[in-house]
Amino acid sequence: MRIESQDAFAFHRIGGRADAGVVILCDHARNVLPPEYGSLGLAASEFQRHIAYDIGAEAIATEVARQLDVPAVFSHFSRLLIDINRGLDDPTLVMRLSDGAIVPGNREADEREVAARVARFWQPYHSAVAETISACTQTGVTPVILSLHSMTDCWKGVKRPWETSILWADDDRLARPLLDGFAAIPGLIVGDNEPYHGRLEGDTLWQHAHGSGLAGAIIEYRQDLVGDVRGQKLWADRTVALMRAILQRRCPVLHQVRRQELRV
Repeated sequence: MRIESQDAFAFHRIGGRADAGVVILCDHARNVLPPEYGSLGLAASEFQRHIAYDIGAEAIATEVARQLDVPAVFSHFSRLLIDINRGLDDPTLVMRLSDGAIVPGNREADEREVAARVARFWQPYHSAVAETISACTQTGVTPVILSLHSMTDCWKGVKRPWETSILWADDDRLARPLLDGFAAIPGLIVGDNEPYHGRLEGDTLWQHAHGSGLAGAIIEYRQDLVGDVRGQKLWADRTVALMRAILQRRCPVLHQVRRQELRV
């Protein structure tokens, strides 16, 4: 059984084998806005920064999905409009200030405006994720959820040493083999829940993996390493090799639904 590709207003999905055991997510794929929002009052240069999207993540996720032949769901619009990877009660769902940049178009966003953005952009993406996972599960193979992001190489003037990092909450079934696999690459510095923890209540993995008992993890790629085609291909190939090795082990525990109490 195959899941078909889909191109909708708020998201798009790459099709793939429903029984392959993996669903890929890319929450911060693009740096564009719907025309009616203009530029949210920001200079064009701000949309080339991490505050607008995860640099390199869409290209990597597309290549990983293609090579593994698995479904992947991508958001269409900038995180400056609404952050798909936040819970509905998170104060950073619609950012008024992001890494020193005031967002004029968000400053006066009231509850009604936030609700409208949730309905048009946030909810369709999460519905597509849930539907994709459900279609995979119906094949008899419960998928693992792999969410791909990128992080800045510096934060507040401090260089981040990790070339990549794995974020996870209380379930390390996918995180541990990813950590071990990347760490086995000579010279690579791998973060374990660095520079931030994977336990964020209400985020995408919380909703669709951890909260549902599915194995899941986030891979963060450092943006100075994935800003061009060469770097994106290198890290996509590394990710594909690791995921193939993990899946080929046919570890039944990886694909079990594991209910547990999540802690913040």
